[in-house]
Amino acid sequence: MSSEVKKVAILGGGNMGIALAKGMVASGKYQPAAITLTRRNLRALESLEKEGYQVTSDNARAVEEADIIILSMLPQQLDFVLDSVAEKVDVQRHLFISIVTGVMVTDIVERVGKMGLQVIRAMPNTAIAIRESMTCIAGNKASEENLNLVRDIFDAVGDTVEIEEELMTSATALCACGIAFFLRSIRAATQGGTEIGFHAADALRMAAQTAKGAASLLLHFQSHPENEIDKVTSPKGCTIAGLNEMEHNGFSSALIKGIKTSSLKAEQLYHKEK
Repeated sequence: MSSEVKKVAILGGGNMGIALAKGMVASGKYQPAAITLTRRNLRALESLEKEGYQVTSDNARAVEEADIIILSMLPQQLDFVLDSVAEKVDVQRHLFISIVTGVMVTDIVERVGKMGLQVIRAMPNTAIAIRESMTCIAGNKASEENLNLVRDIFDAVGDTVEIEEELMTSATALCACGIAFFLRSIRAATQGGTEIGFHAADALRMAAQTAKGAASLLLHFQSHPENEIDKVTSPKGCTIAGLNEMEHNGFSSALIKGIKTSSLKAEQLYHKEK
């Protein structure tokens, strides 16, 4: 499929679908008019329609008019959607990108019933709306041309890494669910800042910028967290005292257990309908 193709249908105009559409437009490589979002309740997409995006409740029509089909719905909605668009799928024309949690490429191909269909899985996170997503992609049976096209889409809205498909549920826990985990840690830091004397709004701004700075250090220097931690801890100092108190109360253990639990849950979300 040529990288010049610009017609995209995002089936499922929820939070992630909208974030993806906005991120693609923000990258400058896509125009709103080239992106169609679908949703049963179109009132939820009225603001996007005013911005020039195409919106419809007809999934089959959206597929028929597009070249790239992005599946962005809850796992329990997938089979119904695939059944409704199967007749319009053209194996020679269409590329499917699935960001549906816990659904294998073979699940989609078998449900559509058209062997040879090109499907690539992707797991972005909601930071895609501001072009800061961490997106994992997997497509062992896809052509290199289509893999490059998908990389191009997601590289434009953040960072992309190709992984084995068997690790996609793990990627869901670490990267997609991970947004919530790190936000919760920032909220906790904000509450701590408020308790020691800052107004809540000031504490939030300070905590968020500090978290951003910490992540930027790791990415910029390709460093390990402990290397950067060592730079701000001194003997009998306040930083190591705070870190040890957090560890005594299970900070690292709780985060690790949360990621493992989310990964296990992600594996159980999709159940094939007969």
